[in-house]
Amino acid sequence: MSRAYQNIEFAIEDRVARIALARPPLNILSIPMMREINDALQECARRSDLVAIVFEATREARAFSAGVAVEDHVEETVREMLDSFHSIFRALVRIQKPVVGIVDGAALGGGCELVLACDIVIASERARFGQPEIKLGVFPPIAAILLPRLIGEKKARELILTGDTINAVEALRLGLVNQVAPSEEFQNRTESILNKLRDLSGVAVGMARAALDLGTRSSFESALKQVETLYLEQLMKTEDANEGVQSFMEKRKPVWRNK
Repeated sequence: MSRAYQNIEFAIEDRVARIALARPPLNILSIPMMREINDALQECARRSDLVAIVFEATREARAFSAGVAVEDHVEETVREMLDSFHSIFRALVRIQKPVVGIVDGAALGGGCELVLACDIVIASERARFGQPEIKLGVFPPIAAILLPRLIGEKKARELILTGDTINAVEALRLGLVNQVAPSEEFQNRTESILNKLRDLSGVAVGMARAALDLGTRSSFESALKQVETLYLEQLMKTEDANEGVQSFMEKRKPVWRNK
């Protein structure tokens, strides 16, 4: 039986696991919320019949997710934060089931990184995507690895280094999402994809995903370890990283010291 969750809604029905982010309005990813996502993924790992894992937001939310809680980037919690967040991506690699992202509203920072881990992404017309971490004096570790593989080196560098956001149409053109659907067709498009997966063998789709990963993400774990070391042992020891986080929490413009 599934445990009771406070920050997500989780259900498995008709061979599809659905993880709905449930911290409206912006679905900020806190450490407890990320732990719950990991617990839900552990339940998914025990189900060999699954044909898909869906990430979405509850209807009350205005965003898919506006990212990881900035207050968790401080020295006391940054390692726990990074471990909790990156455990989600490591779990998805281990489980080897198709991951579907349903994005209605903003997917920024860690929310956008969660989208990058999805195999199929359906976005609403009002969806937007971005990695604004650089504006806080930090960078997105997962996006640094996956975004260039998905949309190409030059555009990925532009988005990560400037912190710019893009709309759903641009995300579709770049290959960040698979479909953009108007609001009246959003749910029908989603169910169409899931029904196609339900007609398939859970074992076969799992192995197909594993085969795809062998070609494109075989170095993910080693790359992630190196990026984590850079993030924790160098970046988070700079004055500017701490200034960026503090200025955000204090709602003021950061004063960069370039060290």
